[in-house]
Amino acid sequence: MSDLLFEVKEHVATITLNRPDAYNAFSEEMINYWIKALEEVRDNDDIRVVIVKGNGKAFCAGGDIKAMQNGEGFYKSENDITSTGLARKNSLWKNIQRIPLLLEEIDKPVIAQVHGFAMGAGLDMALMCDIRIASENTKVAESYINVAIVPGDGGAYYLPKLVGKDHALDMLWNARIYNAEDAKSLGILTFVVPHEELDQYVWNYAKELSARPQTALRFIKRAVNQSERMDLRSALDYISSQMAIVTELPDFKEGVSAIAEKRKPNFE
Repeated sequence: MSDLLFEVKEHVATITLNRPDAYNAFSEEMINYWIKALEEVRDNDDIRVVIVKGNGKAFCAGGDIKAMQNGEGFYKSENDITSTGLARKNSLWKNIQRIPLLLEEIDKPVIAQVHGFAMGAGLDMALMCDIRIASENTKVAESYINVAIVPGDGGAYYLPKLVGKDHALDMLWNARIYNAEDAKSLGILTFVVPHEELDQYVWNYAKELSARPQTALRFIKRAVNQSERMDLRSALDYISSQMAIVTELPDFKEGVSAIAEKRKPNFE
């Protein structure tokens, strides 16, 4: 069975990390399939929303400790003449770092469905998503320091944006483990729900988004992301261009008519 499962149902794509015996720790196969799945999400207009989740008892434990211990893949021993610092850098760039770069190209909503452990790079994969909906049994940590490595996939970029620089450094320096409610209070998790309700809650959330006016939905995501890198004048200029486009679309006319007629809108 594949280390990663990908399916599309009712305009919702689901990416499932599928190494439950290893708490969904990364494998080379998983990363390769993940990249291909995100490329499909980016390019397939039939897909409107994405859910990322883990199979088994955890969302994702991050790096594979056995691979580290055995010096496999990226973690080849320094005594292996085929392994150099540059080779390991390029391995990150060509593999796991493709995931955040592809996510940056996707303007559709991406939801992380988190349960059990989300550790190190596993937590970072959730941080890259737009929304994080977690089971009450979730535990999260930035655990890189425990094996004397750094967050090579973007954790040092994403985490401070959610929790602030001081909390991010504390988490990264001390590998503190937070339960779901504490992680929500810090801003790491968006929603926390009872474990038995997680699947249905996330599916309902995704289906609601898939029924929204899609151009406006995607433009909103672009505007929020772009505005992080703009001054006020540039952001207002950018959003006015989006407004000029969306008010010409059928969805706008349908939304206005539905409100005037006191009915539910029907967006295609």
